[in-house]
Amino acid sequence: MSAQVVLSSKMPSYLSLSFSLLRLLLGIVIAGMWPGMAYYLTLFYPPSRTGKRIGMYFTASQISASVVGLVSAGFQKMDGLQGLVGFQWMFLLYGLVGISVGISLLWWLPDRPLPPGQVRQRTGLMKYLPETPPVLTGEDARVHYEDLTRVYHAPRWTWKDLGKVFMDWRLWPLILMYFGVVGVGIGVQNYASVIIQGINKNLSSIDLSLLTAPIWICDLIAILLVTPISDRFHHHRALFFSIPVLIQITGLLMTTLITHPWPRYAGLLLIGFGLGPTVPITMTWTNEIFQPRHGEVGVAAAAAIVSGWGNCGSILTTYALFTGWPADSHPGPKQYRNSTMVMVGILCLSILSSVVNTVLLRMTGGLKGKRRSGGSSISEEEREDQYVDGAARRELQQRGFGRMWFNSRR
Repeated sequence: MSAQVVLSSKMPSYLSLSFSLLRLLLGIVIAGMWPGMAYYLTLFYPPSRTGKRIGMYFTASQISASVVGLVSAGFQKMDGLQGLVGFQWMFLLYGLVGISVGISLLWWLPDRPLPPGQVRQRTGLMKYLPETPPVLTGEDARVHYEDLTRVYHAPRWTWKDLGKVFMDWRLWPLILMYFGVVGVGIGVQNYASVIIQGINKNLSSIDLSLLTAPIWICDLIAILLVTPISDRFHHHRALFFSIPVLIQITGLLMTTLITHPWPRYAGLLLIGFGLGPTVPITMTWTNEIFQPRHGEVGVAAAAAIVSGWGNCGSILTTYALFTGWPADSHPGPKQYRNSTMVMVGILCLSILSSVVNTVLLRMTGGLKGKRRSGGSSISEEEREDQYVDGAARRELQQRGFGRMWFNSRR
């Protein structure tokens, strides 16, 4: 009996160490997933179309965040079932689903787009599944494939080529953009329930879970609304990035400065709405900037660098703000005020970075044209033909956007 007591007293420390180790391994394993999937999507869509697609993929994070509280409550109900604790059931089931899906993707997803009319050869069990019908046919399929074969290919590269990507100054504005919006996103995700609890001390844990979900539903709605529009006017990514960031700042100020509970909660919903499009647009802009200069390798490396270094913003908001700032977490009318103002500050940094990036890109000629073999520069019209995909050009012609001021040739 005494041995059981000793073992029980050591369990919290042991579980804490095991959890920390598992979390470290999980971080290492999934570190490349988000930039890798963002890069993968760029193989199948021309630059002006990747914002909507990356945004649609990113909605999985918002759906997960909106239901995580309810799902966690369900796993808590499984405590003691078959001798396992609730979180053990969660890890087990999530792990089985992740492994199964990960293995199936090796046969399910193609490596690269196929020419129109060509069918991917499938082997094993996958050959018994019905063939997916083509999304595009006829002229649409031809234009789409020509866009991809002109823009994307599998080039030979060296460490020198990779070094040129690391030394490209255009990385830094994108990193700072990502730093601010991801820092605020993770901060709100981790401390949304803490902020809501500060608004109303009488809310139960179930109430907090239910009130947290709408934040990420607003996030999801904004992604689906804004990213397709940003693709249509893809020369103005900074504008479609900065406006949602201003909405986030408005929400943070409402949550911080207003004393009435429900307007403060409405501020959280604004934060969620503003967060939605910012990360997908940053990754899309990275693709548009680095593909013409460094090719496919440049897109992959830049996506990894922007995502990796930009995630340092989450370290700031996770450990240095809210409960990690004892003086700021002291109960009272100004609770968490300094933390939210710091987040306003890094969001201002993100907007400034997007503006600086736009100005510098215009000063340096935007997308620089390559040289002909004879040494003469290509014309402006040829440069547009090379870097603006055919689908975007045809849409401008069909919809009449080409004559409007926001699509004037730079």
